[in-house]
Amino acid sequence: MGTWIVAGSLSVILAAPLAAQTPPPIQGTLALKGTVTKFYRGLNALVVTTVDGAQHVYHFTAGLLVHGSKGAGPNDLAGLRAGTSVVVHYRINGIEELAEEIDEIGDRGLKVEEGIITKIDRDHREIVLKLADGETEMLRLTDRAASEQSENVPEDGATVVTVYYTDESGYRLAHYFKTKP
Repeated sequence: MGTWIVAGSLSVILAAPLAAQTPPPIQGTLALKGTVTKFYRGLNALVVTTVDGAQHVYHFTAGLLVHGSKGAGPNDLAGLRAGTSVVVHYRINGIEELAEEIDEIGDRGLKVEEGIITKIDRDHREIVLKLADGETEMLRLTDRAASEQSENVPEDGATVVTVYYTDESGYRLAHYFKTKP
C-alpha cells in the first residue's frame, strides 16, 4: 500500500512542473518564408521548405488569397510550382497549419527591400526604414502584417530588416517583414 502512495505522490510531483511548461495555444496568424517543395491539389495542401530545411505542410482555407501566382486569376494556385519562393501566412488549428494567404516572391509577386527599422506603428499600419543610401522610407502594412505575431523587432536604429512588399495605389504595401540574420 505504501508503494502506491509513494508512486502516486511522485506522479503528482512530476506532473505539476510539466503542466506549467506547456506553452499556451497560438492565437492569430503567423508568417513563414520558404520554397514550395510539393503541391497536392487533391488534398488541398502545399509543402514548403524553410532555409533551415524544415518542411511545413499547409492546408488551404476556403478564403485563401494568393498574390503573384501566374494562374488564371488572382487567387489561382496554378503558378505555385516546386522551387517558387513564397511567404505563407497561416494559423494553427490543433496540429494543422492552415494557409490563409500565400505571397509569391519575385518578378510576379512581392519585391524585397532591406533597411534599418526606425519605427513600427501597428495601430496606424506603418513601418519606417532607413535605407542604405541614408534616405528613410515609410511603407504601409497590410492588415495581416500589422496584426501577425512576429518576432520582436527592436526599434533601436541598428536592426536590419527585410521587408516583402508590393507597389499599390502609389505607395509600398508591406506584406511581411523579418529581421535579417
